[in-house]
Parts: sequence; C-alpha cells; structure tokens
Amino acid sequence: MSKTLVIFYSRKGANYVNGSIQNLSKGNTEIVAEYIARAVDADLFEVDTKNAYSTDYMTCTDEAKKELQADARPALVRYLEDISAYDNIVVAGPCWWGTYPMAIFSQLDRLDFTGKKVFPVMTHEGSGLAGAPAALKKHCKGASVGKGLAVHGGDALQSEKVVTGYAMENLK
Repeated sequence: MSKTLVIFYSRKGANYVNGSIQNLSKGNTEIVAEYIARAVDADLFEVDTKNAYSTDYMTCTDEAKKELQADARPALVRYLEDISAYDNIVVAGPCWWGTYPMAIFSQLDRLDFTGKKVFPVMTHEGSGLAGAPAALKKHCKGASVGKGLAVHGGDALQSEKVVTGYAMENLK
C-alpha cells in the first residue's frame, strides 16, 4: 500500500461562500484534507505563514494578488524538509487568483519530488482546478501529476463521500 502525505493551506475566518462572506471556524481545504487523510490513513502537513493574512476577506484577496504578481514566497512557521517516506503527495489549497496561495510554493520549492506522484486538490467557488495541475508540474520537479479533485468550497462539509471515493481510487 502506498504512503500518502497531504500538504495543505486552508483559510479559517472570513471566506467567500456561495455568493457571500461567511465566517468559517475551519477552512474548506482543511475539511477536505482531513477527509483524504481519514480515507487512506495519510499524514497531514499544514502550511502556515509567519505573517498571517488579513482577517478581512477583501484585504486578504488583495494581499494574495500582490503575492502572486510578485511571485512571492511568504515565510512559513515551519517547513517540511523531507518527503522520502511518501509515494503520493496531495497538494491541497483554495483557488486564489487561478492557482494555489503562494505560501504553498514556499513549501513545494524546498522539496525533492523525484519519483513521487503528486495530486492537485483545490477548493473553489467556481474556478474548479484552475491552474493547480500546471503549478504542480512546474513546482514539483521529477514528479508525475495524477488526477486532480476540485471541491466547491460551499459544499466542503458535504463532500466526504466524493472526497473519500477520489482518495480510495487514486491514492491506495
């Protein structure tokens, strides 16, 4: 059986959900990451920035856009240094301006993906997987990119069956 790691970034607090800003006690991507972990006994690694994004949703989207335009690599609280024990790496995040939050790349760019299989997972409010597969091809040198999963953020809590099915089909 393959060993799986889920690297994820998730935003708690003010989020855009089904057309309005809602306060989430747990981010949509974290919910999905936990469903994957339960389904295939995967390990979780949460990407956490040293400098928190604004709690105001609109300000956060502006910060995210500026980071993307600058191709920034925000500093993280901690970094994962070695993924040699894993066969499969799921990279999960919200869709921010068509790709993962730049903090995800702060982590990915430090790792050796040679011989690994990576899987894009993205929560979104209408963008689907957007640029996630292309981003993994670029930032996970030496890996093959597997089938991705897009989960509508507003449906994250109700997505366990779909997410579990995806995980069981692709990560076992």
